[in-house]
Amino acid sequence: MKAVNSANELKMIDDKYRTFYEIFPYSFYDTDGDGIGDLKGICEKLDYINDGNPETDSDLGFTGIWLMPVNTSKTYHKYDVVDYYEIDPEYGSMEDFELLIEEAHKRGIKVIMDFVINHTSSEHEWFKEAESYLKGLDKEAEPDLEKCPYVAYYNFSRTNSTGCTLLSGTNWYYECPFWSEMPDLNLENEAVRAEIEKIAKFYLDKGIDGFRLDAVKEYVSGNDEKNIEILKWFNDYVKSVSPEAYIVGECWLSSSTYAKYYGSGIDSLFDFDFADKSGIIASVAKGTQTASNYVKSQMTLEDSIRSYSESAIDAPFYTNHDMGRSAGYFPGDDALPKVKFAQGLNLLMSGNAFVYYGEEIGMKGTGIDENKRGPMQWGTDEGMCKGPSGMEDIKQKYPDLSVQEKDEGSIYNYVKEAIRLRNTFPALSRGKISIEEDIIALYASDTDKPGEEITDGNVIAYYKKMEDEKDSADDILIVINSGKAAAEIDISMIDNVGMVYSIKGMLSADGGEITLENGILRLPAYGIALLQ
Repeated sequence: MKAVNSANELKMIDDKYRTFYEIFPYSFYDTDGDGIGDLKGICEKLDYINDGNPETDSDLGFTGIWLMPVNTSKTYHKYDVVDYYEIDPEYGSMEDFELLIEEAHKRGIKVIMDFVINHTSSEHEWFKEAESYLKGLDKEAEPDLEKCPYVAYYNFSRTNSTGCTLLSGTNWYYECPFWSEMPDLNLENEAVRAEIEKIAKFYLDKGIDGFRLDAVKEYVSGNDEKNIEILKWFNDYVKSVSPEAYIVGECWLSSSTYAKYYGSGIDSLFDFDFADKSGIIASVAKGTQTASNYVKSQMTLEDSIRSYSESAIDAPFYTNHDMGRSAGYFPGDDALPKVKFAQGLNLLMSGNAFVYYGEEIGMKGTGIDENKRGPMQWGTDEGMCKGPSGMEDIKQKYPDLSVQEKDEGSIYNYVKEAIRLRNTFPALSRGKISIEEDIIALYASDTDKPGEEITDGNVIAYYKKMEDEKDSADDILIVINSGKAAAEIDISMIDNVGMVYSIKGMLSADGGEITLENGILRLPAYGIALLQ
């Protein structure tokens, strides 16, 4: 597998298409001995993520980093921002932040940061000012916004409703659906927008390459039109400052609903249909959905999001910090090939694929949120983090990184090979899926549905074609076997005049050999082949 994949030169393109590594700094790598990860730790591990040297194969090859919140906060997760202009002291200093961006850029890695604008901490100066003013206000009086404009920064009301909390010592309630200590901002307020623009520009000037926007469907809960307008305002402002900035939003809904949010103009939205233990990726790896459904669902999604924005970039992911880790999705002694195969399916998808730290070694963690955000398992005491307070003891199923690095059949090496394929074949991330007549003529000895059309069973073949015809040499044919048994596919049946296919890349989850001889492609269980 490695020999075939390494035979192709990397074809890196400096555009908005990236493969992102999501990092929770608290649990990644500690450099000061307090058991809490820090920005210096991420900087120290950049060569693990991508060393910037195409001649080496010791790094994972990620071309983007998503930093979970790093601003001053009262909690371990830091989604309750106290000061947007400061780095939380647990993580380091603004100088550390600037150095991380500088060093990442040297390696060709772009960095986006979590920008939490739906709410602040109740300890933020804006909320403290509003709280102090309302506590001193006569119970029958209306707020004077000239005296305290910060009251209008939040959603205060004398009427209690779902998701609201009483402000102690007053007869005022404030909106805080996530937590009483995370009051929602009023994003329809022009003064609030001006503050957010100022903060965004501050970080763009620091060199940040874009933003991950938290909870975009909750900006005005239950009102998609207003949420889309807010996103359009933010996107338009950021692109006016930095046209190449990348913005991805979290809209935890099915694609049939969140697709319309692309009408705001933002680059990406996370693709929740394929994620989590019951999503399409895990279901295909478990055998409860077919490979055909995996591909056809992507085609439907592509058409949907492009109907709202021609420049839309899908953001597929398999797990994140709010979901149980994927190694726990597959019980039993035969789980390893499925764990690897699922990672491969995520990294085959068009758009910007995201991988949560620790997934590349099959870390476990489920239940309470703290368990899902446990320490990266480096395999040495050096840099090891203690994890969030309250995290339960987690018995890992798969070896730590120090062991997996040396095992060619490990999850780590499989993920590394999958990322290399993304960096070698531009069509994997940028291509449009196509199942044409010449593909439909193809048949496979599929053990579940012998003799059925290839598009109906556990074996699927499809093209990914570059949108610009001048790039057609980068078009690629992908064949996937999601079944538990090996399959043989007669590639010679593809009616593509003058085309003789050869294997250019492969992913073998069970270690079985992938071959193409006399027009017959042999794929082991959970095997993937890339042909040109």
